[in-house]
Amino acid sequence: MIRYHLDESVRTAIAVGLRSHGVDVTTTAEASLLGAADEDHIAYALAHERVIVTHDDDFLVLASSGVEHAGVCYCHQQEHAVGRLLQMLLLVHQCCTPDQMRNHIEFL
Repeated sequence: MIRYHLDESVRTAIAVGLRSHGVDVTTTAEASLLGAADEDHIAYALAHERVIVTHDDDFLVLASSGVEHAGVCYCHQQEHAVGRLLQMLLLVHQCCTPDQMRNHIEFL
C-alpha cells in the first residue's frame, strides 16, 4: 500500500482525513523537516518509501531532473478544496502500488 508524506505546503487536515481512512501518512512537522530543502524531503520520502504530496512545483522540477523518488502527487494550491484533494489521494492509494508510483508524478 502507498504511504504518504505531506510537505509543509499541504494542510494538516489532509493528514487527518487520510488517517481516518487508515492511510499511513507523515507530515513535515512530524518528520522534523520544517524549513528543510526540497531535496531533504525527497530523500526522506525515498528512504521511508513514501509518496510526497505537495502544492510546491519545485518538486516537479526535482522529480523531472532524474532525482530518484518514491513518487510525487502534485496539486496546484488553488486547484481543489480539502475534501476533493482527500478523495483523489484515497483513489491513488487504492489504485496504485508503491512500485507504480516510484519515479512517477501524479497530477491531481
